[in-house]
Amino acid sequence: MKILLSLRAALALSLALALLTLAAPARAEKRVALVIGNNDYKNVPKLQKAVNDARTMGDTLKQLGFSVMVAENQTRQSFSETLLAFDAAVGAGDTAFFFYAGHGFEIAGQNFLLPTDVPAASEGQEELVRDASVLADRIIERLQNKNVRTAILVFDACRNNPFERSGTRALAGGGGLAPMTQLPEGVFSVFSAGPRQTALDRLSNNDNNPNSVFTRTFAKELLQPGENLVQVAQHTRRLVSEMAETVKHKQIPVYFDQMVDDVFLNGVAKTEPAAAKPAEPPKQVAALPPVSVPRTAPSNDSVNAPIAMFSRHNGGWTVVFSIADPTLGISWRIGDNGEFRETGFLDTLDPRTRKRMPNPSIELAADAPAGTFQVRYVDASGELQGPFPIKFDPEAALIHDQRKILDMTATSWLSFREFNGLLVYYTQLMSYRCAIREARVGVDTTVPDKVLKMPPCDTRDPSAIPHDAVPYLKLPPETKSVSVELTYRDGSVSEIKSFRR
Repeated sequence: MKILLSLRAALALSLALALLTLAAPARAEKRVALVIGNNDYKNVPKLQKAVNDARTMGDTLKQLGFSVMVAENQTRQSFSETLLAFDAAVGAGDTAFFFYAGHGFEIAGQNFLLPTDVPAASEGQEELVRDASVLADRIIERLQNKNVRTAILVFDACRNNPFERSGTRALAGGGGLAPMTQLPEGVFSVFSAGPRQTALDRLSNNDNNPNSVFTRTFAKELLQPGENLVQVAQHTRRLVSEMAETVKHKQIPVYFDQMVDDVFLNGVAKTEPAAAKPAEPPKQVAALPPVSVPRTAPSNDSVNAPIAMFSRHNGGWTVVFSIADPTLGISWRIGDNGEFRETGFLDTLDPRTRKRMPNPSIELAADAPAGTFQVRYVDASGELQGPFPIKFDPEAALIHDQRKILDMTATSWLSFREFNGLLVYYTQLMSYRCAIREARVGVDTTVPDKVLKMPPCDTRDPSAIPHDAVPYLKLPPETKSVSVELTYRDGSVSEIKSFRR
């Protein structure tokens, strides 16, 4: 385990050094959003709040600097025309945001967004729905073809089966949408409810909020300063699930993250006097100006806010700061008060400054509380930049860190050993169980139907396996394969992995 941890620290440090050697500033991005709300369905039940949800999201995204297109009650033809307009509005390197509120339906693992003129369908008529609807995966493909840098897709479409009719057999499928577990790099998607769950429009008959439970929460979280997309999704999930529980309903929003770096849509700006230079245009991984600050024309000066990677090990936390600009020194503190501490220097010369490279990492105790770092650095011209705030949430950081390790080591989740029969070890899963809500396996089947027993997460020593835990299964000697599916603590679900002897 110590060897593994040292390798992880080395990898993190190497990545930080690579980022430090970037000579050119990040490309200015354009932010474009399309929000769609469908209420007035002709052949399936109408909805009440989808249009309001789209309008609310449109207003929210405008505050975050997006150029917003709002479309309401889209037929199949108008839906296609709207997507073509969205295609024309986005370009290479842009951030694209797609929000849909309305009926959605899953057929054979694929998600379809239903236009208002979708025909009524019954058992065996899935083809009618496919032909008349918009495939969610196709929207991702279109954005990929435009070479956008970041694609964010949000679906508040996990409502009841719109094709159910009293006295008839419904179209195959049910409430909720299928998980999108195989997203390409640079895509972040959020669903208002988990697999096989339905989303609430309201909490009770006395709930007069014009928006669904998910959208009213998600829109507020997007405007919280200094939260990255993962934090927005996690906080939304917790708040929505807590509200749903008050009416004895299960609704746990899920997200699927294929972002390489953290993305902040509403960061915290550095305090400057009124006559200061215009703000730098938004960056992919930089903390962006808060919504209350007017946006001005781009300047030629580059101020890139640091990002941080948190890695948990036996002794505590390693925090690696990544800064795109060449630096002469890095300092930090926890909170808004106290002295800044220097990180020191590495025995390496930065070829751009011809000086020793600042150490980009610091160590924190295992029980370090949640808080905000203030990080500042001296740029190549000797000017002090910052301080920049970086939030530290130990629970979220632990889940994110262990989730990434599990993703990178998916081929090691299970191992076979013959000893007085057949043993299947799942030590890797147990070591990183803090990121796992539930692990299921299937023996000689591709359908995982048995729950693996694992001890609870111990945040004091999260990777340690208790002495009384049994990290293996005893299986019949004739077993040929075992499949695995993980439900992560963040609500997302892994693809099913199959392991053969």
